[in-house]
Amino acid sequence: MLLVIAIIISAVINLNTGFLSLDFQDFFLNSDHNQIAEIRINRVLVMMLAGISIPTSGFLMQEYFQNPLAGPDILGITSVASLSVAFYIFFSHDILLPEFLQNSFLSLSAIGGSLLLMLILLSMSNRFQDKSYLIIFGFLVSAFAGAIVSLLQFYAENQSLKNYILWSFGANNMVTRNQIYVLFVLVLIGIFICFRAIKPLIGNSLGSSYAQSLGVNLKQLKLLIIVASSLLSASITAFLGPILFIGIIVPHFCRLVYNPSKLWQQWILNIFLGMLIMLLFSVIAEKTQIPLNVISSVFGIPVILMMLLKQNKV
Repeated sequence: MLLVIAIIISAVINLNTGFLSLDFQDFFLNSDHNQIAEIRINRVLVMMLAGISIPTSGFLMQEYFQNPLAGPDILGITSVASLSVAFYIFFSHDILLPEFLQNSFLSLSAIGGSLLLMLILLSMSNRFQDKSYLIIFGFLVSAFAGAIVSLLQFYAENQSLKNYILWSFGANNMVTRNQIYVLFVLVLIGIFICFRAIKPLIGNSLGSSYAQSLGVNLKQLKLLIIVASSLLSASITAFLGPILFIGIIVPHFCRLVYNPSKLWQQWILNIFLGMLIMLLFSVIAEKTQIPLNVISSVFGIPVILMMLLKQNKV
């Protein structure tokens, strides 16, 4: 209940954060500032969707691989989305398109690249009987995508390079209402698949042999985890850029609050805490004009370092 109240307060603060002060009627009645009010409402909506998606994706990865440092980018989905955006930005500058279409194609390129990798992962998953091979495959994909992006940046023109860097910083004010509708559908599908995966995950957490004795289909579980995590992480990366570390920190904290076997409670706490943190990050980004990805990194790196030190002591 306290988290819900905190989320509502954070959302209200978000709506009132910006260069211009708005009144109540600007959000609900016709006024000169309706366009600014709509931008702020979109900002709140997209931050809440990001707060649902990123921690849920990290939660699935950590529970499936039984690794508290596993995050949404462990399968390489985020890296391939970044690579797809890089290809679009660096090679589409000669194509004359309206600005709203440019933003749409940029998001579509990220989603398309991520879904392509998801299909590859699904086809390769049957060959990888050991979970660790999926992690290795994801690491190799991320390294390869990062190398290609670096090569593109080296030969890119100044404006294209600037556009890519701005996208990679994360821009929560650039998402339109139509894009939010698309993002909502993708997140909803990912959440539904996550809902289907949690019960088998509870059995999987007790060990593969025990899970099979309970009737858990481990191959189907692997497919559900890959699809859900890919959709959730790819959709947010497409519209907001890569937002790092939140998918690691929030699930880890929720695991400290609830017993590791209480996955339903953990998941719900992940969603609410994720929304609260993303709304707070949005306020900080608007107040300081620091990019969203930089804020998440500055917040996340010390927390992960403390997690590693704590594990080392144990």
